[in-house]
Amino acid sequence: MNSQALVQIQNLNLILQNKTILQNVSFDILPNEIITLIGPNGAGKSSLVKLILGITRATSGTIVKSHNLSVGYVPQAFHIDDRLPINVAGFILLNQTKTDKLDETLQLLNIAHLKDQKIQGLSGGQLQRVLLARAILSRPQLLILDEPAQGIDFHGEAELYALIHQIQKELKCAVLMISHDLHVVMAQTSQVICLNQHICCFGEPESISKHPEFINIFGDKIAKNVGYYQHDHDHDHALDGQVKACTHDHNHSIHQHNHSNNSEQP
Repeated sequence: MNSQALVQIQNLNLILQNKTILQNVSFDILPNEIITLIGPNGAGKSSLVKLILGITRATSGTIVKSHNLSVGYVPQAFHIDDRLPINVAGFILLNQTKTDKLDETLQLLNIAHLKDQKIQGLSGGQLQRVLLARAILSRPQLLILDEPAQGIDFHGEAELYALIHQIQKELKCAVLMISHDLHVVMAQTSQVICLNQHICCFGEPESISKHPEFINIFGDKIAKNVGYYQHDHDHDHALDGQVKACTHDHNHSIHQHNHSNNSEQP
């Protein structure tokens, strides 16, 4: 494991109600790194995030965090009671210890004009930015995003990725992002990790610029913000998610993670 890592995850296992959720998961999260976590529904992605946040305890294995690690978190789904009389500024500052960065944060996310607006009157895209503002107000070292692009169109997804990259550069933080898409990811991702209970494969995304037909359809702006991840599994999965031998040739080669001693499951 890398001694400079913000988070070190080693041989993590999670079993709930006699069901294996995560099996032998190991990887590091380094400073200023962007990790995109992908995988099918039920793969254990959100469960892994809960373990990192300390909401759930692992069955076995370890999660070691750097001293006084500060974490910002944007959940997958968020509901605000319509009866709650609170505006955007009040919501962002709720239970926060650091409040001096509010106006700067609103400007960074281009939502300064929403400061006094009632939180229940926001659009989905505006609420997403407000949740991001709340997550980064304390200037965390690690920003965790659980499927932030869910429910938005492709153009909106590209704009969101550009915004996340801007935030990451401004705050000089690491980002761990769960993506709902198994192939199209944020172009600036340092490492894509494909999870299906265990780590199936990992690697860097390929630039969309290598696909001129994509640029012809969506344009250069989107192409700069999204990338394509080609899976490289050396196994298949049964219907219950268990690993089984390949039934066809994946032309797989084993990769060594550049900052973790985790090896791929056979």
